[in-house]
Amino acid sequence: MTTNNMHNLTTLIKRLEAATLRLEDIASSTIELPRAVPALQQTLASPLTSTPEPPPPPPPKAPEDPLPEFIEEYDGIIEQSVQKFAKLSDGIDDLVGQEAAKFVQASKELRKFLLITTKAKKPEISGNPTAPSTLQTLLKPIQELILAVQHTKESNRGSPFYIHLSVLSEGMMVLAWITIDNKPYKHVEEIFGTVQYYGNQILKDKNPQHVEWVRSFYQVFRDLVEYVKNYFPSGVTWNPKGLPADEVAKSLSSSGGPRPPPPPPPPGPPPVLQIHEQKSESKPAGGFGAVFSELNQGDAVTKGLKKVDKSQMTHKNPSLRASSTVPDGAVRSKSPAPGKKPKPENMRVKKPPKKALEGNKWLIENFEAGEQPIEIEVENSHSILISKCSNTTIILRGKANAVTIENSNRLNLVLDDLISSVDVVKSQNFALQVMGVIPTILMDQIDGAQIYLSKESTATRVFSSKSSGINLNIISGPDDESKELPLPSQICSYYDEEKGDVVNEIVSHAG
Repeated sequence: MTTNNMHNLTTLIKRLEAATLRLEDIASSTIELPRAVPALQQTLASPLTSTPEPPPPPPPKAPEDPLPEFIEEYDGIIEQSVQKFAKLSDGIDDLVGQEAAKFVQASKELRKFLLITTKAKKPEISGNPTAPSTLQTLLKPIQELILAVQHTKESNRGSPFYIHLSVLSEGMMVLAWITIDNKPYKHVEEIFGTVQYYGNQILKDKNPQHVEWVRSFYQVFRDLVEYVKNYFPSGVTWNPKGLPADEVAKSLSSSGGPRPPPPPPPPGPPPVLQIHEQKSESKPAGGFGAVFSELNQGDAVTKGLKKVDKSQMTHKNPSLRASSTVPDGAVRSKSPAPGKKPKPENMRVKKPPKKALEGNKWLIENFEAGEQPIEIEVENSHSILISKCSNTTIILRGKANAVTIENSNRLNLVLDDLISSVDVVKSQNFALQVMGVIPTILMDQIDGAQIYLSKESTATRVFSSKSSGINLNIISGPDDESKELPLPSQICSYYDEEKGDVVNEIVSHAG
């Protein structure tokens, strides 16, 4: 009896313990989730322990327009030719390197101006002379850099690199081609000639470092000539449907200049695997089997072709050929247009005469048949450019630096002294009288010239090419007699086997 009661008590205690454990399990299940479902634990976790959500990505920016072809081409000139010249300038001298850096900066400002023209319409010229126009405001950064380089040259006349500064000062004027509407590449070629005048003096020293510096600057001009010829044969063009130029300039300034390369796109959402049931399509067999299978169709081969009406045939309708468009990908390269012959002088528009001192350069242009001679007081720093003058007499009082004459007929020039030379190009019946001393006379494509040298300038060097009918008048002898000596215009060349070289002899005609 006692044993049976003890057994019942033990069984009851075990049942109570089992019930207690079950109640504890039920109570704990209402507080935390089973560990077998970790994802649900994360979604129902306490807000205090949850990690903050990442901020939403910024909205994507609107895609920018692609750069025009001529902008990309100009960027290539800056990155290759201009930057190479600036790097070589740093090795010449610190001051030369600083001025070359201004040339690079001015080239970039010009690039910005060209970019504005693609998005803006041409600004109107202001009628108020005291208020600068929009065009002048756009060109102001380039003008300031040009004046800064010229001021540096004038302030360093005693520098051993004064010729280098002169090359840069004259070369900066090439950037003015953007203001010329008719054949701006002609302006680039003219400035190139002026730069060569100073650059060739550096080439005479035969210093390898300086020679490479000059040639790299020459390459910039050659690239610019081809660039302007190809893209701006008639001047800079504007966008007639564009915005006002000042608004476009502000938008470019606020954007921070040239745009950087776009950042990589953000990672997209993880791919979702979608399975679509598609019916298997029978693919035609390849190889010769496909060829013979098509041929075996007979007349059925041409069933898919569209019959073209005669009204749609371009070879029978010239109007269709004129209005037809060709896709961009099929456009072939343009063949070079035939060169245009220059108009004769009597058909050209005559420009008004001009005599002005711009900086250190005198410009004398378009004078014809003047009754009174043109007299100018010159200084050592002045250079004189005489262009398109006929039947005119010009007298230079004082000592000048250099004189250049081009496209002038029956021009009479009287001068006192020169530091450098007289350069005459494409002129006829030219006459020069030297009252003092002149070191050099250069003549190219001259037809008829009389040169009168003073007794002090009998040692003047005369260089001529592609010229004829040139007479040199000198004063010599104890009685100061005048002699007229013709310059040779015909040369005989032959190969001498003994010398192993070509022998050139002047041909003289005895009559």
